[in-house]
Amino acid sequence: MSSLPIRSAYSMWPQYNQRLREVIGAMSDDQVLMIPGPDRWPIWATVGHLACQRVFWLCDFAGMLGADTTPFTDAGFNCPGDDYLEPPMTVAELVEGLDTSFRIVESCLDDWTVDMLDDELTRAEFGPDWVHTRAAVLQRVFTHDMYHCGELSQTLGTAGLPQIDPWD
Repeated sequence: MSSLPIRSAYSMWPQYNQRLREVIGAMSDDQVLMIPGPDRWPIWATVGHLACQRVFWLCDFAGMLGADTTPFTDAGFNCPGDDYLEPPMTVAELVEGLDTSFRIVESCLDDWTVDMLDDELTRAEFGPDWVHTRAAVLQRVFTHDMYHCGELSQTLGTAGLPQIDPWD
């Protein structure tokens, strides 16, 4: 095992987040109200949900500090999309949510080590099935980000807007 930080295993995640932030930050408050189709959330709710779920999984579940520095101080019960669709978040609020929630991700990348990845985390208050390793939590957050970035790119491309290109 190793006491090295895990950042090198997720070395491109900061760039992926930056690309998402740039595309969302360049949109107007009216554009983020766009709904891609029936039974889908508006763009703002998808982006807010992405950022809020970072806070839920890394702070509420995994115990990282920093939830109070984000717009999602009650991530378990008050996330965009999951828990509300009104009032919409503005572009400035979405960028703040992406920035502040990603600082928590950055802390995990710097503070968690390979030795820690097999640690089992549990929150009895969430129920008996809520047992996950740190590795599983981090993989869940990373893949959740990428899932929604793909979803957003498809919506943006269909509307003729710039897509999120994580490798640009």
